Amino acid sequence: MRFAIFTAAVLTACTTAALLGTATAAAAEPFGQPDRVGLHLSHQETAAIADGPLPALVSMLVPPNRIGAGLKNDTKIYHDDSGNVHASLRQVMTEAANYPDGTITLYINAPGTHDGRVLDIYQQWN
Repeated sequence: MRFAIFTAAVLTACTTAALLGTATAAAAEPFGQPDRVGLHLSHQETAAIADGPLPALVSMLVPPNRIGAGLKNDTKIYHDDSGNVHASLRQVMTEAANYPDGTITLYINAPGTHDGRVLDIYQQWN
């Protein structure tokens, strides 16, 4: 039950922030997978959320060791040989937003899946 409430709250916050940050009514729509729910954000939505309070709020609720990041191969964000990312949620979002076609996809994972991570974020750009 807590997972469902947390998921609904984060997806609602992301969608609301995306709507407020962009003057368009075409907000991102959530999608589901068997063990997690996701939300792909457009470039404008990615930039709006990266510039807003949401990354800090999520980071206050979710410990950094429970957030995973899928970085692009040409990322400038430091990650060690074991794949550990040394950046904040905002830094991962902002890097994607700095590319003209940069976007992010957020996943909220079901409890006990994905090595205990609660949230995963993936960067995309060409």
